[in-house]
Amino acid sequence: MFELYGTTSPARRVQCEITVPDLSWFFWLFVIAQFFIPLYQKQMLALRRNRAFRGIEQRRKTRLISMIHRQETMSFLGFPIARYIDIEDSEQVLRAVRLTPEDMPIDFLIHTPGGLVLAAEQIAFALKRHKGKVTVFVPHYAMSGGALLAISADELVMDPNAVLGPVDPQLGNAQAAFPAASIMKALAQPNPNRDDQTLILGDVAEKALRQVKATVKRLLLEHYSEADAERIATKLSSGEWTHDYALDVAGLRELGIKVTEDIPLEVYELMDLFPQTNQRRPSVEFIPLPYTAPPPAVRPRGDRSSG
Repeated sequence: MFELYGTTSPARRVQCEITVPDLSWFFWLFVIAQFFIPLYQKQMLALRRNRAFRGIEQRRKTRLISMIHRQETMSFLGFPIARYIDIEDSEQVLRAVRLTPEDMPIDFLIHTPGGLVLAAEQIAFALKRHKGKVTVFVPHYAMSGGALLAISADELVMDPNAVLGPVDPQLGNAQAAFPAASIMKALAQPNPNRDDQTLILGDVAEKALRQVKATVKRLLLEHYSEADAERIATKLSSGEWTHDYALDVAGLRELGIKVTEDIPLEVYELMDLFPQTNQRRPSVEFIPLPYTAPPPAVRPRGDRSSG
């Protein structure tokens, strides 16, 4: 409230009242929007994924299953957590296979750094037992346990730049893991002062190497000869390479593994719907549009500068 005094009579005063609007509701609207907008975006992304899944399934007449492991970021402290193949993954994939008619083909999209041998073996043999054709798509990478899943397929389809990794077992815990092959090599060195724990670790390493090799061979025998399955299984599981060694399409073909490179465009579009969590500045940026090659330059008539 304020008072306005007239110029003709000091005694007269006109009281005027101005109502100031309450803008606090803008603040609460903003707070509510910050809560609901991410939920809305998540629901819209899920709908887009479902449409993409349906589109691929209807076009290829298959059941599509994806196993995509991104590096997740916790919202509270912001530290990264690496995702990997675990028992929950195997439970979900086995359920998807169980819900699929026996004669229906399965497309399996893999993007993973690997994980538990037990979980990977469960998935691999579930796919192997399925009577319909199983096609595995690897648009970027499938390391370790992911490679075990890839070789279980009736058809392996990779991007020309995608890679698989060796499947040699790793022993240890979350703080430190060592290749079983390296443990065996270290134990081969003469040392009379080894403790019991080291000797036990060596025994476990020998068993792990034997078991993984046998698993790989069983997965390969359906589409490869006995000799080829033995040779490929030995190469992949014996620890000849480091565990993060990249086996590209050419390297896999050298080993004798059958690979094709015609990944459908819809698979790449589906991968775009599983983005990395966006809580930090991306380290790679580009304009996400396909470019066409520029037309060849046309030399003006009468130009004899070249020739």
